[in-house]
Amino acid sequence: MKWIEHFQTITQHKLTVMQYCFAVGLYRQAILHDLSKYSPTEFLIGAKYYQGNRSPNNAEREAKGYSSAWLHHKGRNKHHFEYWLDYSGKKDDVFAGMKMPVCYVVEMFLDRIAACKTYQKQKYTQKSPLLYYENSKAYHVMHPSSQKLLEKLLHILAEQGEKKALQYAKKVLKQDRKKKIKTFLKKKND
Repeated sequence: MKWIEHFQTITQHKLTVMQYCFAVGLYRQAILHDLSKYSPTEFLIGAKYYQGNRSPNNAEREAKGYSSAWLHHKGRNKHHFEYWLDYSGKKDDVFAGMKMPVCYVVEMFLDRIAACKTYQKQKYTQKSPLLYYENSKAYHVMHPSSQKLLEKLLHILAEQGEKKALQYAKKVLKQDRKKKIKTFLKKKND
């Protein structure tokens, strides 16, 4: 029966992210979000380690020392900052976070809201995603500009609420689209 509960949990999470993505204009990402969770590689492990109150990836990691489902997932979903890790080319910092496209930083933000709502249920508050982020921030290897945008969105959510955070996300996405169009037109005219 764990597989049914796992299916319901990941579907509830996906639908919540979809709702948020549609609200800010990320239609393609809304539909494609977390589809890999339904693949056998992720789904079977997720069902095996399902607990209902946290990610099964954490339970698999505790049991095996790593999470094969997470390694599969983060390598296929661009809204995870871990997807954007690469060799830095510097001797001191072997790995570095590459700059994420704005649309994926926003999706990452929305994903964090949905994950907290899915697992925390009635205990969720608008501060939950920020607290969850801060609890694991020491382990993050993220590009400074991507991290700055994520933190800004999390703080707006925590301090001003969901409506303001989504408005800001839409504004940032609109600015990014305008910048891309301007760059494209400039290159075309050169």
